[in-house]
Amino acid sequence: MTPERSESLQSSRLASARQDEALFPVVPEQNFHVRRITLVALLIAAVVLPCVYVAAMAFTDLRAREADATDMTLRTVRVAEEHALKVFDMNEALDARVVDLVQNYDDDGIRAQEGFIHDKLRQMGGGYPQVAAVSVFSHDGVLIASSRFYPAPAVSIAERDDFTGIRDGKVLEHVSKVMVGHVAGELVFNTGVPRRANDGSFNGIVSVALRPSYFNAFYRELLGGTESPMTMSLTRTDGAFLAHYPSAPNQPTMVDAHSPFADALAQGRRAGVVRQRSTFDGENMIVAFRRVGSYPVYVATGYRTSAIWAGWYRHLSVLILSMFTPSIVLWCVIWLSMRRLGAEEEAWERWQAEASMRRSIESAYRQSRKMEALGNLVGSVAHDFNNLLMIVSTNVQIARRRGAPGLDRELSAIERALKNGQSLTRQLLGVARKQPLRNETVAVERWLPGCRELLRASLGAKISLVMDLGTEMWSMRIDVAELELSLINIAVNARDAMPNGGRFTVRASNITFRHEDGFPLTGDFVQLSLEDTGVGMPPDVLARAFEPLFTTKPKGMGTGLGLPQVFAFCERSGGLAAIDSAIGAGTSVRMYLPRAAGVPDAELPAEPNVEDNAQPNGLRIMLVEDNDEVAAGTEALLQMMGHHVTCIFNADTAMRIFDDAHAKQALTGEPLGFDLVISDIHMPGMMNGIDLAEAIESFENRLPVILVTGYAEELERARHVDARVLSKPFDIALLDKLLQGIQRDLSQASTHPAS
Repeated sequence: MTPERSESLQSSRLASARQDEALFPVVPEQNFHVRRITLVALLIAAVVLPCVYVAAMAFTDLRAREADATDMTLRTVRVAEEHALKVFDMNEALDARVVDLVQNYDDDGIRAQEGFIHDKLRQMGGGYPQVAAVSVFSHDGVLIASSRFYPAPAVSIAERDDFTGIRDGKVLEHVSKVMVGHVAGELVFNTGVPRRANDGSFNGIVSVALRPSYFNAFYRELLGGTESPMTMSLTRTDGAFLAHYPSAPNQPTMVDAHSPFADALAQGRRAGVVRQRSTFDGENMIVAFRRVGSYPVYVATGYRTSAIWAGWYRHLSVLILSMFTPSIVLWCVIWLSMRRLGAEEEAWERWQAEASMRRSIESAYRQSRKMEALGNLVGSVAHDFNNLLMIVSTNVQIARRRGAPGLDRELSAIERALKNGQSLTRQLLGVARKQPLRNETVAVERWLPGCRELLRASLGAKISLVMDLGTEMWSMRIDVAELELSLINIAVNARDAMPNGGRFTVRASNITFRHEDGFPLTGDFVQLSLEDTGVGMPPDVLARAFEPLFTTKPKGMGTGLGLPQVFAFCERSGGLAAIDSAIGAGTSVRMYLPRAAGVPDAELPAEPNVEDNAQPNGLRIMLVEDNDEVAAGTEALLQMMGHHVTCIFNADTAMRIFDDAHAKQALTGEPLGFDLVISDIHMPGMMNGIDLAEAIESFENRLPVILVTGYAEELERARHVDARVLSKPFDIALLDKLLQGIQRDLSQASTHPAS
C-alpha cells in the first residue's frame, strides 16, 4: 500500500469516527447504582436514626421513671418508719406507765382497786387516737382491769398467741396479729409487756390494743388518696399484715411465702428494695421496706409498675408523634426521589438502547459496505482464479485421458493442489457471500452421526468427541457441503486450542425465538452447539473472531477464513452464528439454522433409472467462453469425449451466429447446426450467459443450455431460466454425465418425433 493510499484510508476512518461522534455524542455514564445506594442509605438512616433515638430516649425515660419510683418509695417508707417508731415508742411508754401503776398490786389488789385503776387507764389511753383499749390481765390470762369497761367483763386470753408468747418470753408476740379484740370489740392488734411480781415471776400482762384503721388513715393521707399508684403496709417479721392501704374486703393476712419480700423478712434484712407481684392485686410492684426500730415490725411501700408503664407510654406516644411526623415526610420525599430515579434510569436505558441500536445499524451498514467491497474484490479474483483452475483441471483431465506414463504421481499432486485451490476459492466466495448454495432438506438425527469420522479426522487422536443429540429433532434446509466445511473449520480451531488434548462436544436441539425474546431471529431453528475445553479467547480476540482474514495463528498456519465462513454460511442460510469464550473456560460456537418446511430429501421417492440410450455420435456443441485458455482446454476435453465443438468468444457473437442461422433456415430449411450451448455467464459485451440462455429459450426449436458460473447471485438468476447450471470449477465427470443425459434426450426425441 502506498503512503498516499494509507494516509487517505486513515483520513477516511477519522472522518467516519467524527461523523459517528456527531450523530451519537458520547454522554458520560450515569451512575444510577451509586445514586440509588445513596438514596437507600439516606432512607435507611432516616428510618434507623429516629428509631434508635426514640428507642434510646424511651429506654432512658423508662429507667428514669423506675428510678424516680424507687426513690419515692424509699422516701415514703422512711416517713412511715418514723411514724410507726413514734407510735410503738409511745405504746411502750404507755405500757411502762401502766406497769408502774399496778406494780404494787397483785391480782386481788387490782380487783379491789378496779374502779381507781379503770379511771387511770382511761386517762392514760384516752388521749391517743390509735389506742382502742388498755387492759390488765392476770397471770392466768383473765381480764382484771380495762380502760373501756368497769367492771371488767369475764374475758380470758389464756390461749391467745400474744399472751402465751409474752409469758414464754417470745419477742415476736409483743406485737400480736390483727384480731377482733375481746375488750375493744373492733379490729385491733395488741402490744403487750409482762407484769412481774417482786420475786420476778410472771404475774400477768399489760396490753394496749392499737387500731389498724389509724395506720390506714395515716397512709392514705401520706400517699395522697386513692389515686396514688403507691401502697403501704405494716407487717410483722413473720409476714402477718397489721395494716394495709388501700384496704379491701377479704384481703390476705400474710405475705406470699415465695415472694422476695418474704425472703428478705426471713433473712432478717433491716431495709431494702425488691420487685415482686402484689399479694393483694397481683400487679408488679417496686417494694421498699424498713424495720421499725427494734420492734418485730416492718413498714413497706410499694409502687405499681403499671403506673410507670402508663406514664412511659404517654410520653413515648408524644415522642413518636413529634419525632416521626417529620420523618415520614422525609421518607416520602426519599421514596419519590427513588421513583423518579427509577423513571430516569428507565429513560436512560431506553435512550442508550436506541443509541446503541442506531450505532449498531450504522456499524452493520459500514460492515455491509465493507463486505460488499470485499465481495466484489474477492469475486473478481475468484473468477479469474476459477478460470486458472479450469485451465489446469481440463488439461489434467486431457493428460489423464491421453495417457501419461510415468507422470501419475505428478498429476495426482496437481489434482491435490486443484482441490486445495477449489477449497480456498470456495471459502473466499463464501465469506464474500458469492458462493452458490445447494440447499437440501436434512434430517439432523441421521445426518450428524455420519459426520463423526469427519470430525475425528479433523480433531486428531488426543481429543475425545462427544455427541449429544436432542429428541424429535427438526429437519433443516441447508447446503450440506457448506455445513460440513463449517464443522471442519470449527473442529480445526478447537484442535489448535487444545494442543494437550481435551473434549469436543457437539450438541443439537430445537429452539424457538419469539419477538419479545429480543433475539435477532424469530421462528423455529435447529441449534448446533460445538464446545471445546481449550484455552479460550481473550475479549479483544473474541470481538474479532468472525472478522474476515483475522487470525491469531502463526504465519502459514491460518487464513482467517474459517470462522468468517461459518458466520457467512449461517447468515446466508437464514440463520445466525454466535460465539462465547473466556480465558481458561473454552469456546462455544452456536449455529442457528432454520427449520425445514418439508421432509428430508433422502425420504423423497427415488427417480426411476433410465437406461443409457445415448446415440453413438457426439453432440454439436457451441462453447461460449471469453478466456482463450479455458476455451481451448474445455474444447480439447469435449473433443476427446467425442463431441464436435465450436468456440465463440462472447454471447453477442453467439447471438449473431444464431440470427444468421435462423435467417438461413427460413430460406433453405436447414437446421441451426447445434445440439447444445455451453456458456460462461460472466463475459464482456452487451449480453452475458443468462441473457443468451433467455434468448435461446424463445427459439422455436429450443436448444439445451448449460451455464457455468462462480457467483451466487448469478446462480440464483440462472435458476429462473430453462438451463442446467454448473458452478466453477466444475467436475469433468459431472459435465460428462450431463452430456450423456442430453444425448439420451435427443435420441428419444428422434425416435418418437412430435406429431
